Amino acid sequence: MKRTGLLAILAVVAVLAFSAIGAYNKMVVLEQAVDGAWAQVNTQLQRRYDLIPNLVNTVKGYAAHEQEAIQAVTEARAAMLGARTPAEQQQAAASLENALGRLLVVVENYPQLKADTVFVGLMDELAGTENRIAQHRMLFNDEVRAYNTYIARFPNVIWAKIFGHSPRIYFEIPEAAQVAPQVEF
Repeated sequence: MKRTGLLAILAVVAVLAFSAIGAYNKMVVLEQAVDGAWAQVNTQLQRRYDLIPNLVNTVKGYAAHEQEAIQAVTEARAAMLGARTPAEQQQAAASLENALGRLLVVVENYPQLKADTVFVGLMDELAGTENRIAQHRMLFNDEVRAYNTYIARFPNVIWAKIFGHSPRIYFEIPEAAQVAPQVEF
């Protein structure tokens, strides 16, 4: 009888140990997927960051008196460089998108600029980059959802707390950046 009780306790401990090991390993895999997806978003944000000086310099040549929009893009780009955490990078990316939107409104008033081959090439590059950013944001948010769902389910929520895994934040655009830019002349 004592032996049966001891075997039952050992069986329960073994099941808990295997459950903990399996949950921990799955959390690590999901966390790495989130980090990998964020790295892809960051790569595309860097690509955008690298394109912007060329775009700004091209626009400067045509629209020297539109300094406010050009300055906003330059400042937003500098903020992007200084951002360290994903949350800071998301905020800086939103500011940069807003400033780029205002710059593009300015561009609409310069038909000769829109016909310039350098500008057209840069705009195509930027449009492609924006599409890749959108795709990688979506992938990142999918990975965050999978990770957050996994660590929120029972019994994983217990193991997540024990192993120090916490929910990740989604890449969301702040409300201010969701409003179309308005430029007045």
